[in-house]
Amino acid sequence: MTSSTLDKSADTVRSANGRDMSAAITRHCLSLAMELLDPDAAPSGSELAAVRSAAALWARQGVPIERIIQTVHEGFRGLPHAVTGGRLLQLLESINTAVASAYLDEQKLAGEHRASAHAVVSALLSGHGVTALTRQPGIRIAESYQVVALRIPSHPEEFGPRAEAQRAERRKLRRVRAALAEAFESPSLALLGAESGTVLIPDDLPDSAGMSDTVLADMNAAAGVDLTATLVASGTDRIPAAAEEAHELLDLVRSIGRPPGLYRLADLAIEYQLTRPSPARDQLTAVIAPLGDFPELLDTLRAYIACGLNRKAAGRRMHVHPNTIDYRLRRIATVTGLDLTTAEGILRARIALLADDLAHARPAA
Repeated sequence: MTSSTLDKSADTVRSANGRDMSAAITRHCLSLAMELLDPDAAPSGSELAAVRSAAALWARQGVPIERIIQTVHEGFRGLPHAVTGGRLLQLLESINTAVASAYLDEQKLAGEHRASAHAVVSALLSGHGVTALTRQPGIRIAESYQVVALRIPSHPEEFGPRAEAQRAERRKLRRVRAALAEAFESPSLALLGAESGTVLIPDDLPDSAGMSDTVLADMNAAAGVDLTATLVASGTDRIPAAAEEAHELLDLVRSIGRPPGLYRLADLAIEYQLTRPSPARDQLTAVIAPLGDFPELLDTLRAYIACGLNRKAAGRRMHVHPNTIDYRLRRIATVTGLDLTTAEGILRARIALLADDLAHARPAA
C-alpha cells in the first residue's frame, strides 16, 4: 500500500458525506489495515485525521457513536489472514481512540456554541440586553436579520419507545443545526424545540443569499423530515415583532393546509390580511352566511371551487350526479345572490370561503 494511495483514500473520506461517507470510511479503514502487511508500518496522524474528520461531522449530524464504531469495524471485514493478532488490535485501538476523542471534542464545542447562541438569540428576541452583548468579545450583532420561524415535524424514528424517541428527537435537532451551520458557513443563531423553532440569519453574511428554497431542501435532506419555514426581514431593533409575525405566518400556513416549504408574507398576503378582524372581513363572511342553514349547499360550493369549477369532478367528490351539482349551484345563487356563472361571482365566492375558513380556524397546536 503506497503513501499516495492512502492519501487519496483519506481525501475521499474528507470529501464524502451522508451514505457515501460510510462507504468511504470503510474503504479507508481497509486501506489502513492492509498497510499493516508491512511490519514496520503504522498509521500516520494524517491518515487518522480523515477518520477524526468523519467522526466530528457525524457528531454534528447526530449519528450515535456506536453506529460510527460499527461502521469503522466494517472496514476490517474480509481482511487477509496475514493481518491478525497484535497489529490488528493496535490499529483498532488507534482508530477507536481517534473516533471517540473527535466525537467528544465536537460535542463539547457544540455545547459551548449552543450556550452562547442561546444567550444571543434570547437577547435579540426579547429586545433586552443587546447592548451588553455587543460589548462581549467574539459576539457580533448585525444591523438586520432574516427572522425564520420553523415547523419541525416528527421523524419516523420518534414513534418508537419513549427513550428511543427522545434520542431520535435530539439527533434530528442536531442534524437541523448542522445543516444551518453548513448552509450559512457561520454558527447559526437558533432556538429549536421538538416541533418548532426560531432562526436568526444575519443579512450581511459574505457570499450568502440567506434562507432559500434550496437551503430548505438541503435542511430537509439532512433532517430526514419536510420542514416548513416562514421568513420576515427585520432590522435588529424590530426582531421581537418580526419573530411574532413569522410565527403567525407559520400558524397560518398550517391552518389553511399549505404544504411544507418556504413562505414569505408576499406569498400569504391575502390570507394574512383576512385573518385580521375588520368590517371588510365581516362583509365577506356575510356573503355566504345564509348557507349556514343549508350545509349541503355550503359543502357543494366548497367542492365546486376545490374541483376547479368542474361539476363532474365535484359530483364525484360528493357522490352525487352532476345534475344535482347544477341544481345546488342555482339554489346557492338564489340564497346568496352569488352568480357563479361570472368571473366576479366566482372570485367573491372564493374570497368569502377563505375569509370564513380563517375566521373560524382553530388556533394551531
